[in-house]
Amino acid sequence: MVGFRTRADLAAIEAEAPWEALDVGHTMHDFLSRTARAHGGRPAVTFQLTSGAKDKALTLTWAALLDRVSQAANLFRSLGVGPGDTVAYVLPNALETVVTLLGGAVAGIVAPINPLLEPLQMAAILRETRAKVVVTLKPFPRSDLAQRVAEAVAEAPGVETVLQVDLAPYLPFPKSLVVRLLRPRHHVAHKARVLDFTAAVGSQSKALAFADPPEDRVAAYFHTGGTTGLPKVAQHRISGMIYNGWAGHRLLFRETDVVLCPLPLFHVFAAYPTLMSMIASGGHVVFPTPQGYRGEGVFDNLWKLVERYGVTYLIAVPTALSALMQRPVDARITSLRGTFSGSSPLPAELFNRYERATGVQIIEGYGLTECTCLVAVNPPDGIKKIGSVGLPFPHTKVRILTSDGQGLRDCATDEIGEICVFNPGVIPGGTYVEADRNKTLFAEGIYLRTGDLGRLDGDGYLFITGRAKDLIIRGGHNLDPALIEEALAGHPAVAMAGAIGQPDAHAGEVPCVYVELVAGAEATVDELAAYCRDHITERAAIPKHIEILPALPKTAVGKILKPELRKKAIARVFDAVLAEAGLAARVAEVVDDRKRGLMARLGHRLPAQEIAVSEVLGAFATPWEWAE
Repeated sequence: MVGFRTRADLAAIEAEAPWEALDVGHTMHDFLSRTARAHGGRPAVTFQLTSGAKDKALTLTWAALLDRVSQAANLFRSLGVGPGDTVAYVLPNALETVVTLLGGAVAGIVAPINPLLEPLQMAAILRETRAKVVVTLKPFPRSDLAQRVAEAVAEAPGVETVLQVDLAPYLPFPKSLVVRLLRPRHHVAHKARVLDFTAAVGSQSKALAFADPPEDRVAAYFHTGGTTGLPKVAQHRISGMIYNGWAGHRLLFRETDVVLCPLPLFHVFAAYPTLMSMIASGGHVVFPTPQGYRGEGVFDNLWKLVERYGVTYLIAVPTALSALMQRPVDARITSLRGTFSGSSPLPAELFNRYERATGVQIIEGYGLTECTCLVAVNPPDGIKKIGSVGLPFPHTKVRILTSDGQGLRDCATDEIGEICVFNPGVIPGGTYVEADRNKTLFAEGIYLRTGDLGRLDGDGYLFITGRAKDLIIRGGHNLDPALIEEALAGHPAVAMAGAIGQPDAHAGEVPCVYVELVAGAEATVDELAAYCRDHITERAAIPKHIEILPALPKTAVGKILKPELRKKAIARVFDAVLAEAGLAARVAEVVDDRKRGLMARLGHRLPAQEIAVSEVLGAFATPWEWAE
């Protein structure tokens, strides 16, 4: 078998056979069944409700997982879910989440939803995906998820059935105590019928009770974005889902690998490069706590969990790695061979710090929800270029395109342009459920325009240089936020930095940066400003405003929520100029308008000041309106 060290190795793998000719399984049930036949008695998925290295954990073998998935698929079909119907789940990580993800894709279309979303956002996704069944948690104290899902379902008339998952079996307490601890304080009323997930699944046959024709089709809807804003829903075909697993197994994972994944299963990183790769390889994936990295004690116990399970690979994001580096390596982690990082760019200093502390290199990769995730990865056994996301996977074509006034053209080596991708995970013309969103999304009809800026070097390594929409445009001069963020990442007191363009009446935008400090560290704004002046070579990129926050707003997988930072900046700048003009009007909120983007909404209308307010705020490109 060809190894994976260089671009030539990847070309050799592609030359073995075209993607369409590979025997990789043609349905999700077939894909999983092959693994169960080959590795039936081996552990497939383990889940711990709590984070301790000796805490109770439950494991499904590959044979048992196939049985549960078949039962779940039969249940969904019995509830009216056909190949074109949707099963949505609003769940934290658990064994039931894995079963629902796979069973939903076997029976119809599965739609994971972030449990941190507000009810109106959940409802919008339920309506857009035309969900017929929703799987969520049973009500229990100290969680309002069941209540929020009930509110969402009330606004989604297509939902007919709600299946509730009970986490009580994972608790290490006697059953009588569990009942008292988890007795809900408030009844949650649903307009849809409500069933117990475990009982309903258990009543079904372990043999698939319906035809499973070997045809490619859409089998998943994943929403993009963080915990705010209007959701976009991407479609994923079975072929793209299986491609992620094939690529992970072909290049990276074996049946002896144990992968620790504290990322949520509503995100593609956990669902595809991780879970699908485990199916393809017969490996073992461990999910610690429902909240993953957000779970109580996970960071403090993570190295002990690596030792407990003999973990060979850790799945992470830069924010999690930064938090880990604030804790000692307090366990035997000699089994660990690599740590995969994605979701956002990795600072070079964090790469080096992690390798010094663990003896293990970070393997940085790149993927997008819009192309069913995988695009590129640094070769685990080859050269890892710091700052690069590595080499495109086999059967993935990456082009760097830019406009030359006549249309799009391919960039030269190391020339920055927009990253455009085609592979089995891309659906030309049909990436988003909402058709209007697809109109300008493809170059030459098939290459997904990612919106990311990047370059390819002479060895074929891909470098992400920024987001087209994240560029700070100062008086027509394009500034990459990474210039500011990477400079501040070298300051010993800085854990993370998020740079954005804040509104400016003269230049359109000027650079501003929000900073989160390392736990226990101290630094002043003046110190950070001096550091920026000394370390940012692009004078125009030196931030005009620096603000230290207790914690930067982040998504569930650790991406900095830059829309939230932009909202803070808009409100701060507008309030300052209004106060300077002697006007009483102030920003009540900054909202994400579907047509106008981020927009400031002022408080109660002040008729006597309307003209003056219009003159002051009219100098900015950011739209605004009165709240009433």
